[in-house]
Amino acid sequence: MNGRPMPCSQEELGSLFLFEKLAPDQLARLCREGRVEEFAPGPVYEEGDPATCFYVLLEGTLVLSRRIGDYDVETNRSSSRGVYAGAFQSYLGDRLRQVYNSSLRVLEPTRFFVLPAETFATIMREWFPMAVHLLEGLFFGVKSAQEAVGQRERLLALGSLSAGLTHELNNPAAAAVRATSALRERVAGMRHKLGIIAASPYRRDTLEALVDLQERTAERVAKAADLSPLEAADREDALSDWLDDHGIGDGWQLAPTFVQAGLDTDWLDRVAAAVDDETLEGAVRWLNYTVETELLMNEIAESTTRVSVLVTAAKQYSQLDRAPYQVTDIHELLDSTLLMVSAKIGPRITVVKDYDRSLPKIPAYPSELNQVWTNLIDNAVSAMNSTDTDGTLTVRTARDGDQLLVEFRDTGPGVPTEIRDRIFDPFFTTKPVGEGTGLGLDISWRIIATKHNGDLRFDSVPGDTRFQVRLPLASADPHPPQEPS
Repeated sequence: MNGRPMPCSQEELGSLFLFEKLAPDQLARLCREGRVEEFAPGPVYEEGDPATCFYVLLEGTLVLSRRIGDYDVETNRSSSRGVYAGAFQSYLGDRLRQVYNSSLRVLEPTRFFVLPAETFATIMREWFPMAVHLLEGLFFGVKSAQEAVGQRERLLALGSLSAGLTHELNNPAAAAVRATSALRERVAGMRHKLGIIAASPYRRDTLEALVDLQERTAERVAKAADLSPLEAADREDALSDWLDDHGIGDGWQLAPTFVQAGLDTDWLDRVAAAVDDETLEGAVRWLNYTVETELLMNEIAESTTRVSVLVTAAKQYSQLDRAPYQVTDIHELLDSTLLMVSAKIGPRITVVKDYDRSLPKIPAYPSELNQVWTNLIDNAVSAMNSTDTDGTLTVRTARDGDQLLVEFRDTGPGVPTEIRDRIFDPFFTTKPVGEGTGLGLDISWRIIATKHNGDLRFDSVPGDTRFQVRLPLASADPHPPQEPS
């Protein structure tokens, strides 16, 4: 947007803090190669447009804002003469994409000294060569440092997740190995018991009844209901008494297995009715092997299923087999992240999922959103672990207008008032030395705001801290990603 041309005064430029040290010939060059323009209330330039001019405020009020999703968030408002905006990094040339990184508007008739970006870059290099070298070093040095530390943070997070995943995989894998070894022993014992039964003078109808009871026993094991500790203890006592009353030794060892399988005294009565007193103990112990093998096979199935779930979660978390930008189910991402960091969450923290499952899938970068979830969960867990009390992490999803809301709520001590304006700053951290880089929230904010046109904000009081991520439900891309097949 062009303003109304106005005369340029060397005296006025020289009165600004930005130009007060310049010589008269330098001020004359500024007036000669630049211009003064007056702008009516409204926009001067828009964020993302090519950065063509450097603006210095002479008179009036300016407002700078950033576009976050569908909202313009004000970042600065000033009436101070000499404040500047626009192409102030044009001296970096082609090494930086030269676009306006914010939008500029004025609230009243406002005069600017306007200098074309190419002229500003030339003047900076000619008049202040050493300063330009220092500024270039500072800009690219900080950028490189952020990238290096950011990479290190990602590697640290990956190492932590790998350790947690290894721990989570080890438990079901070890359980499956133990159950397999025990199953081998029970099957061998069953073969031995079957040989004894075959050598015994069982009638045909007795053997058929035992085989039928074996099949029904296996069915009951698969359908066994979970009992409370008190219910299980009562049933074990009843089964132990029954076994003792029928002359079967060590009934107290058999009873817990039968209870776990969902068997009771009525079932034992059916076994007793199928055989005579002399063969009852052998039949009960043979069926005990059936129960144990079924329970062990259930344990193996559960353990291997757990391994499969963990591998699937790791695959979902890393998104190694997916396109970087795709239509995504947010709840799948949240579940995989929670599973991956479950070892770090620990037993003192209760996780509550409050999902709105009616929410649609959205276009997103899944692996980068997982990084955001990891950072926010890690911060919440660290905050709650800093206290001596148990905590609760609530992960909530909901629709908020035309955006999808993901909220992480923790019961930690809250964000201190004096640091709330700094927590999104690069390298700022409250964690002990060696535990945080200070880039987690900065990276998270850039992923949400820059890559997803969303918003990341927080609200905190002691016992109730909420980090809220808002993501657009629809893609702003004219060629939105397709849902993966």
